Amino acid sequence: MTRAVGCLLDLPADHISLTVLDWPGSHWAEPRRAPTNCSPLGKIVRPARGDTLSRPVEPVKEVAMLAATDNVDEAPFDPPYLYPDYRSSVLRAPKRPPVQLARGFHDLPGPVLGPRAVNWLDHDLTRQHEGEPLGERIVVTGRVLDSDGCPVRGILVEVWQANSAGRYVDLGDQHSAPLDSNFTGAGRCSTDGDGRYRFVTVKPGAYPWKNHRNAWRPAHIHFSLFGPELGSRLVTQMYFPGDPLMAGDPILQSIPDPRGRERLVSRFDIDTTVPAWALGYQWDIVLRGHAATPMGA
Repeated sequence: MTRAVGCLLDLPADHISLTVLDWPGSHWAEPRRAPTNCSPLGKIVRPARGDTLSRPVEPVKEVAMLAATDNVDEAPFDPPYLYPDYRSSVLRAPKRPPVQLARGFHDLPGPVLGPRAVNWLDHDLTRQHEGEPLGERIVVTGRVLDSDGCPVRGILVEVWQANSAGRYVDLGDQHSAPLDSNFTGAGRCSTDGDGRYRFVTVKPGAYPWKNHRNAWRPAHIHFSLFGPELGSRLVTQMYFPGDPLMAGDPILQSIPDPRGRERLVSRFDIDTTVPAWALGYQWDIVLRGHAATPMGA
């Protein structure tokens, strides 16, 4: 009998979602018929490795439940903890048996989102300073959905990214590309009644990293989603269509199934594009089920 388990580790931000384990539900639960009406509360859930949803549950309570199952295979879309081509995973992948977590582990109030509410301009990364940042202005939008295609409302969505030259505002980033005094590279918003988020930003640049010889990370934006409880954080990355660097990126390629990798790639959308102002990209995030968005890549 397998219960939700997790390894207690402190991991670097570039792969921090590996600390976000123990999600109820599963990629491999029996598919449920889509309901006529979605719950007004929505739900944010994520499977732990080896967990399945054993019975229908209430939307909010679903986050805190831990289901049990036998003989469940590894997730086909989430990356493994250890992927030798991604060199830092060798150092931080768990080397000890998982820790079994008690039922009710996620029954904690939260999340703690800071002293102020989400500001109406927090979603616009191009209007946080006196001037506008350099680079190609883009709009990134999409919906956060559950396994039935229902919108997940009121979820805190946070993003962070490099600037258009491929440089983060971070002391640990010593890439020789220039910083942009008008771009911090972080924003947040809450999903609306349709589960939709929307960000205005600049397209991030590729940047070198020391994983292997001549290694470059493709352009990407980090996403973090917070549900109604402290244990409900999910972290993933969004990529851009047609980027030739994706084929050689060990973080993206650590997802074993190509269908999972495709789910992390946004699509250009002419209807989202604002004439003479910004190109538009659509990217939906599915939290669980067979169409779930991979987390941790």
